[in-house]
Amino acid sequence: MLDPKLLRSDPAGVAKALEKRGFILDVDAIKALDDQRKVIQIKTEALQQERNSKSKNIGKAKASGEDIAPLLKEVENLKSQLNSADEELKSLQDQLETILIAVPNMPVDEVPEGKDEDDNVEVRRWGTPRTFDFEVKDHVDLGAQLNLSSSNGNGASLGSALDFDAGSKITGSRFAVMRGGVARLHRALIQFMIDVHSNEHGYQEVHVPFLVNRDSLFGTGQLPKFEEDLFKTNDERELYLIPTAEVPITNLLRDELLQDDTQLPIKIVSHTPCFRSEAGSHGRDTRGMIRQHQFEKVEMVNFVKPSESMQALEDLTACAEAILEKLELPYRTVILCGGDIGFSSAKTYDIEVWVPSQDKYREISSCSSFGDFQARRMKARFRNPETGKTELLHTLNGSGLAIGRTLLAIMENYQQADGSVTVPTVLRSYMGTDVIR
Repeated sequence: MLDPKLLRSDPAGVAKALEKRGFILDVDAIKALDDQRKVIQIKTEALQQERNSKSKNIGKAKASGEDIAPLLKEVENLKSQLNSADEELKSLQDQLETILIAVPNMPVDEVPEGKDEDDNVEVRRWGTPRTFDFEVKDHVDLGAQLNLSSSNGNGASLGSALDFDAGSKITGSRFAVMRGGVARLHRALIQFMIDVHSNEHGYQEVHVPFLVNRDSLFGTGQLPKFEEDLFKTNDERELYLIPTAEVPITNLLRDELLQDDTQLPIKIVSHTPCFRSEAGSHGRDTRGMIRQHQFEKVEMVNFVKPSESMQALEDLTACAEAILEKLELPYRTVILCGGDIGFSSAKTYDIEVWVPSQDKYREISSCSSFGDFQARRMKARFRNPETGKTELLHTLNGSGLAIGRTLLAIMENYQQADGSVTVPTVLRSYMGTDVIR
């Protein structure tokens, strides 16, 4: 959430910054509501002072034996006026709050202009896409070809290693079942990523709930704007399946005050499933693992001092890139333009891995700095030892990486002419083999 004081003091400046997103801020509506709020605020304070004064006079009149009935009537009348003014003030504040929570974060200056993903700006590439001397298969066909046979020797098939039909039968579309070497590769990737981030990048591993409450989703910015993208329980607890580990991890510091900055930065990594309804994405990436209702990620979250926010984003992005480099998967990194940046983000890098079957790069990680936008919604603060005052933390997160998309990238980039998949060198100790047949 943006600073309400900034929105009230410089709505035109905020509106100008948000134009880069293509977001139109109704400055006139905000100004009109705030002007009314100021009038009612002054009226409320005046009524309160008058009521306090009259109440004191009652005590004096009573002590001197005077008739206090007229004063009591005046105080009762003032109380009624004050209640009405309080209700009006609350209504105006609620209207302003409703506008404020729907306003996205302001992008920083270095975020490029643009309307959509076509206007994102490439900042670097790593690796060279492989040249194949045979017809490339996508991960769906590769997974279907890697059939598992029963161990009793009769050669009966137990199903494909990557089985979308089984997922559809059990649950519905955009779910998958993994078996054998592919399931093991999926598990190996999780372990590998967690090990790298915790052992080499200085992250603390945590395990968090996969269900969260409304306050948690509000804190990170998913609610109220993106409720249709979430899966929700139907009981009185009103819990939601997490769309990303960002939500429970970031909310670890909700309503917390760090007494100094010696604990900062706080760097947390976690592996969780993620659940998304993919509302509005009908017809997009319906084949394969690119866009599933249930998938898994290793997520990195940072809490930092405001002065370290932008450098922390560079470091976090480098940690995600390091995973791809260790896996020897070609990638490129782009900075998102104003029209493509997320609701809560001030600056975002997307890392895109090479997908041979599509002959293009596809997103595998999104790394963002949110400034104090999330922290203000969550009341996540620290005490600045230099000033003694409390300040809002800055939050960041990034996928390190999305497991399903990394799996498909390995299957396609490491495929062989006979349909087998070579296991990347860094994963062989986790897999116990160098090839999936």
